[in-house]
Order: sequence, then structure tokens, then C-alpha cells
Amino acid sequence: MRTDKIIIVGGGSAGWMTATTLIRLFPNKKITLIESKNVPVVGVGESTLAAFNDWLDLVGIKDEDFMKESDATYKLSIKFTDFYKKNSAGFHYPFGRPDESTLAAGKNTWYFKKFRDPLVPYSDYARFLYPSLALVEHNTFGENVNGELGNFDLKKQSAYHFDAIKFGQVLKEKICIPEGVKYIQDDIKDALRDVRGNIVSLNNKYAADLYIDCTGFQSILLEKILKVKFNSYNELLPNDTALVFQVPYTDKEKRLVAYTHCTALGNGWAWNIPSWKRIGTGYVYSSKYTNEHNAYHEMKQHLWSTLGYDIEDQNLEYRKINMKVGLHEEIFYKNVIAIGLSAGFIEPLESNGLFTVHKFLIYLARILHSEELNQFDKDGFNYKCKAEFDIFAEFVALHYYLSQRDDTKYWRDLTNKSIKNLKLLPDADIDNQLKLKIYNEYNSEHGIHCIGTGLRQLPIDPTHIKDKNNISDLNDFTEKHLLASIKGRDLQRQGWLQTAKTKPKLLDVLKKIHE
Repeated sequence: MRTDKIIIVGGGSAGWMTATTLIRLFPNKKITLIESKNVPVVGVGESTLAAFNDWLDLVGIKDEDFMKESDATYKLSIKFTDFYKKNSAGFHYPFGRPDESTLAAGKNTWYFKKFRDPLVPYSDYARFLYPSLALVEHNTFGENVNGELGNFDLKKQSAYHFDAIKFGQVLKEKICIPEGVKYIQDDIKDALRDVRGNIVSLNNKYAADLYIDCTGFQSILLEKILKVKFNSYNELLPNDTALVFQVPYTDKEKRLVAYTHCTALGNGWAWNIPSWKRIGTGYVYSSKYTNEHNAYHEMKQHLWSTLGYDIEDQNLEYRKINMKVGLHEEIFYKNVIAIGLSAGFIEPLESNGLFTVHKFLIYLARILHSEELNQFDKDGFNYKCKAEFDIFAEFVALHYYLSQRDDTKYWRDLTNKSIKNLKLLPDADIDNQLKLKIYNEYNSEHGIHCIGTGLRQLPIDPTHIKDKNNISDLNDFTEKHLLASIKGRDLQRQGWLQTAKTKPKLLDVLKKIHE
């Protein structure tokens, strides 16, 4: 099949990111976006991951092109509170690779530090390994000059908080329409299909070679018209509902921080996302364990205890979003590709709302360079997208399964689940993907080492160290080398903190962008 004419159905961040990708990378293709004026945009994805920069670079977008108009702020990490146990200390998962350059045993060096001094808090793990946390602790922001902040790379280890709806509009008004995307407002009510099942036209007047479904949870083209099966992941990820609030700042200098804060509650978790003009917050929970009324009051108590904000006194309105957590059987089927919520959705822990959007778009761009697409291209695209989706879904699930919380039925049920029983995680893949107490070290390529350590699931332990059979596995380092390495890193970290202290305040950096 050829792809000279492409119609995108649905706007929002997914639709306009798709249009931006296509018009920037394939300017000779005829791109049309059809958007309903009667369907509200969900606005998912207010907090991004560092990989979002890969997409920005691909389509040639710089910070100054979108930050002011979309109320964007910078982000260096995700903080998790009460995921280990109720009222337990929080821990960070910063972006990028840890700095292991001066550590005798790599990341394992920290575990020796912990075993030698049990009073070392688990939150020290990320501080020990990531120079960026020195910036987070001082609430400052800036480039790494002359290596004073170890391996910190601002471009590779930062992301953004923003208003997702405004971000989509920036793409629409500053890139897509000026550069040739045809924009139509209409409701898609039906489709004409040929004998092979491919869509020939929409509403009997909009025709293309390829149709891209960006219609959100409705999945109008892929699910409703082509009848592609949706596979629920609720057995793996039971959270299916979100109550969404927008809270004004009461102390911007204190509350505007360079990280997303996730706090585990009785039947799910609450997020705190500080964009420029307000704080986005909400409660993601499972309707199997609680209802909207109880969730609202649990969230009310949480906002009062964390922000000192009474949502009833301020008459604060909220939106309820029913989430379809899972993935369609095929994302590229016949001549339709789904991008965003219409393809699938992992619940929003780990800021993955836009992750699959830009990841799938990069995979799409790769196959569109072919003059014509065949079944091999479709199968390859589907395989790549599903593999990416499943790995991330399993990673999110482990935030719950590795917990020690047992204060509610929700947490007892999740923490009693066996990893081996997960349908998406074959036993043979546990070693390779998660390194979960199988080998001596977590994989640095994925965030499991930060999450696992924060939840007290350590890849090595004192018994393992004392077992002489394991010495060769641990690179034959001596206690003397380890102690010297630990002392050196602690001194190095003091240097990071001093450097971070000299950087501009995050609020001042953002004022230059927004004011």
C-alpha cells in the first residue's frame, strides 16, 4: 500500500504530535487532520520522560518553540512516597544513566555502603548515583559546565511538565497548519470499506491511503469500525479511574519543583505536577476497591495534608476519567494505525501518557520511508510497539508488586501477586528484563534499579557477599577498595551539592521563559 495521502482522525496531543511528525519528516505527503468540535480532549500526558527529547529533536522543536505557550516547566526526576509502606520515606527515580565512573563495583558500591552502615536511608541510593539530584535538592537548574556535575547531561536527563492541551494547540498553530497540514472540523460517523476490509473513505467524502486513529479511548477507526479486539491489562494493572484537579499555587517558590511527585494512597496513588500557572494533581485508583465518593474524600485529605489546600472550601471542580488500560490486538490493521489512547494505555504512573505516542511515532516514521508498505512492515510495527508497551506495563506493575504495603485490601491483593503468574512476563524473560534478585546487579538501562532499591528489593545482600563462591561475580574487589570508593563518591557528592547551590533557582530560570 502507498502512503501518499494520510488522514489523521482526532486532535489533542496525540493527533497534533502525529501531524507534526508527518509534516516535518514527510513534507511531500498530503496530510489532513479531522477533528470533532463536539468531543472534549482528554489532555493526558502533562508529565513527560527524558525520551520525549528524542521526539523533539527528530521534528526540530526547541524549548523556546513551545514552553511559554504550554505553561511548561523542567523536570529531572520522579519522586515516590509511601509506595514501600504507608508513611514511609520517599525515594527518587532520576532520568538518565547513573554516574558509575568512579565506583569500584558500579551501582553495587552503594549496597556495600548500606550494609556497612544500616542507618543510611534508602533515599541515599539515587543521591549517591545521580548528580542531578543535587539540583533537585537545591531547587536549582542549569547546564553541567566542565563536568562539575559528573555525567549529568541536561538534554538527556531532563523532561517537561506542561499543559498537554495547550501543547497540542502550539503544534497545531505554530507548525502543522503553517507548514501545510489541512485542518477539517467534522464528526466521523461512518466509513466505506473495500472487499479486503480497507477503509476507502470517511463520511463518504474524506479519502486517503492511510488513516491514523487519534480518537482517544473511543478508538473510532481501529476498534469501532475495524473491530480490532482490545486486550485489557486490568489483571496486571487494576487502576481504571482518575479524578483530575487543577490547584492554584499558594507558594510558588516552594511548590514549583523539578520533579513529578507520586504518593501511594489507600487504593491507588496521587500525582503532583507543577506546571507554570498551576499544579496538576489527581487520584488514580481502582474502582474494584473504592468508589468516586470515597476516592474524592481520600484525595481531599491528601491535598490538605500535602498542600494545605481545602478543595471544598475553594469550590474546586474536578474531572472523572474512566481509563481503558490495555492494548489493541493489532495497532496497524488494514490501512489504519492507532496512535495514543486509541492504540492503548498504561495507567499514568511513571509519566507514560505521551511515552507511547512519541515512541510509536518514531517507529511509524521509520516504516514510512518505504515507498510502499506490505504485511511485513505492519507486523514489524506491531511487534515493536507491543514489545515497548509490554515492557513498560510490567515495569509499572512492579511498583505495586514489590511494595510491602498491607494496610488495605487493594495493597494486600497487589503485593500477594506472583511475578511468575503475569501473562505478559514469561519466566524465561525475568532474568534478562528485570534482573530481580537473579544476578548481582540491576540493569542500568531501565529504572528498575531505582524502583527496586527504593522498595527495599536489593540485588545483593550480606549473605551473598560473604559467600566465597560469589567473589568472582563481584569483580574481586577488596573491602579496602570499596571503602575508598564510597568515601570518594561521598566527597564527590558534596562537590555536586556545592555546584548545584551556585546554579540559578529553578523559578528564576522559568521566569525568564514565561515573563
